[in-house]
Amino acid sequence: MATGGDNQGAARILVVDDEPSISELLSMALRYEGFEVATAADGPGCLELHGSFRPDLIVLDVMMPGLDGFAVAERLAERRSEVPIVFLTARDTTEDKVRGLTLGGDDYVTKPFSVEELVARIRSILRRTGAWEEDGRLVFDAIELDEDTREVFRDGEPVELTDTEFRLLRYLMLNPRRALTRAQILDHVWNYDFGGDGRILETYISYLRRKVDRPQRPLIHTVRGVGYSLRLPRS
Repeated sequence: MATGGDNQGAARILVVDDEPSISELLSMALRYEGFEVATAADGPGCLELHGSFRPDLIVLDVMMPGLDGFAVAERLAERRSEVPIVFLTARDTTEDKVRGLTLGGDDYVTKPFSVEELVARIRSILRRTGAWEEDGRLVFDAIELDEDTREVFRDGEPVELTDTEFRLLRYLMLNPRRALTRAQILDHVWNYDFGGDGRILETYISYLRRKVDRPQRPLIHTVRGVGYSLRLPRS
């Protein structure tokens, strides 16, 4: 069992699957989309995290050894849980779909599946349940980022960013005032545990500072021995 939330205020997604490759793939994709994510490898782990993590939605594998996904859903119903559930399964039968929806599931996705489609379904469910609102805009002080148009503005003026610069700024803006470690940033922006030259982060921070920061009012700050933080300058 592992937790991995980094975005305060973001919708919380609990991914439950006994296949590590699927859990890692979904966690990576969901974190990139700005969600806070926790993972569990089995039914008991899901039930434990349901209480401590308080997810806004659960992506739940059906065919797990021991306590399977349907049994977990029954336990959650006994707790009077109203958390939405998206079932994942390799079995594409009408009987299974009916059972899953009868147990309170909000959607039923068969493996193999499109990650993009699954994320879209999760967004739709969260919007419907009111757990997440999305207007596509992130604002911090004089910086504005539009996720839909991929435009960035500083003091109302457009700023041209490369794709990597955009993703780096987006991650900083999703975590304002937090001291983010270099490992966290590399993992989320480059989408994997970066094993290459760690100086790539310093290079892109330098690029970003030149484009969106102002020497007289810096917003991107180095946290010595840790990493970086997007915050207002101390007076």
